[in-house]
Parts: sequence; C-alpha cells; structure tokens
Amino acid sequence: MKKESVILRFLYGTLLGRFLLKGLTTKFVSQLGGFLFNTHFSKVFINSFVHKNKIHLEDYYQDFTNFNDFFSRKIYEELRPIDKKSSVLISPSDGRLSVYKIQKGLVLPIKQSYYSISSLLQNEELASFYENGICLVFRLCVDNYHRYCYIDSGTKEENVFIPGKLHTVRPIALEKYPVFVENAREYTVLNTEHFGKVVQIEVGALFVGKIQNYHEKYTYLKGEEKGKFLYGGSTIVLLVQENAVKIPDFYFKKTKTGEEIPIKMGEKIGEKE
Repeated sequence: MKKESVILRFLYGTLLGRFLLKGLTTKFVSQLGGFLFNTHFSKVFINSFVHKNKIHLEDYYQDFTNFNDFFSRKIYEELRPIDKKSSVLISPSDGRLSVYKIQKGLVLPIKQSYYSISSLLQNEELASFYENGICLVFRLCVDNYHRYCYIDSGTKEENVFIPGKLHTVRPIALEKYPVFVENAREYTVLNTEHFGKVVQIEVGALFVGKIQNYHEKYTYLKGEEKGKFLYGGSTIVLLVQENAVKIPDFYFKKTKTGEEIPIKMGEKIGEKE
C-alpha cells in the first residue's frame, strides 16, 4: 500500500486521525495557508515544485509574484485551442476524465469522499432535473493547467457556494459509503445555446479560497475563461441533461474499469444529439 494511502486512511478512517484533521482543516489554518502562498516569500517553493512535477514552464506566462500566481499560471493560448464547432461539447479543463450515466444509486468518488448528485448540490429539485443524464468528472492533478473555461456560449446564473465540512465523530451514511469529509464547492447553472441547462461544479478544499470564479450572472462565449483554482482546488463536475449530448461509449467503458481518460481544456468530448 502506498504511503499516501496509509496516511489518508489514518486521517479519514480513524477517530484520532479525524481529530487531528479537524485541527489541520480549521478556517484559520486554511486562511493561513492561503496567506502564505500569496506572499512574495512563497516563490521559494516554485522551483522544487516544477522539478518534482516535471512542469514545462516555457509553455506559460511567467510573471509570478508568489506561489499561487505560479500554480494558477496562464498558458499560451495556442497550446489550448478551443474546438469552436457549435455542435461540439468541449472539456472545460485539463485533467483525468470519468463519465457516468446518472442513475439511481450513483455515487461519485471525489477527493477522498463520496457524493450522490443531490448531496453534491444539496438541492434535490435541481438534482432531479439530471436523472438519466450524464455526469462528467474532471480530476486535475498538480501538474495540470488550473484554469477552466465555458463549455459553450450562453448565460449563467449566480454562483452557489457550499462550504466544506468535516464530520469527526461518525460518518454520514450514504448508501454503503462512509462520508467524513464534504469538500467546499461552488456551482452555477449554465444556460447553454446548444446543450440545454448544464450545471458546472468546481470542488476545492474544505474552506473558501481555493476556487476563483470570475463572474456572477453573466453572458459568456464558448472557450472564454470562467475561473481558476488556487493551490488545493482540483475537481470539476459537469451535469448534462438526458438527450442533450452524445458521448462515445468508450468513455463509459473505461470509467467502469476505473480508468481515467487524460484530456485538455478545449478538446472535444461529445456532440449534440
């Protein structure tokens, strides 16, 4: 078993671990970490991070004043071309993609926790709109590009922020899965021109400060930058209604075997039905 897995099992799976984790994930500690990564001193961490994760800095604009500037660095536009065909659903970000059909009992593994669609949104009515639809989960790794874009042109509603929560005494029962951690997340309803009403959810750490969306109610264009993750934020979820888009079967087959599909922002995933 990997050392990382042992540590996670201890932190999330034991009473002592969750007690320690509660201290590590207090709002004060989260804010302190965010503050440090925004200081000029934090630049000292950049070179070792680049070397360890084999990041090609020549692909990016490099005016970094602190570590968070580096982590959310902007790539040269020509390296992330956007498929502008109106019938094409594009990836909002770089990452490892998993694709699910939204059926009763679906449980999504996201950042060492588990969610049903309704628990992810904390909105039963909105979740029910996507029954029999498609859920796409983009897991960003530390070496990925951490900015994300709009998947189509259209208008958006206001952002809804759900703060993170740590359950330290007993798990919440979600089917057969123990849930000790709810990650901070922010979602919005995108009224797209070609794929109907899509929900996009950005998942970060326990507390606010890891997700930066640029707009509230807004009219956007396909491929326009929607926001970025600072250090700690690393998952995007899309919910697409039934019969709105055709996703090739191999995505579902690979997900069933536990295989994630590498993808880049702007690349084609599927087409309008």
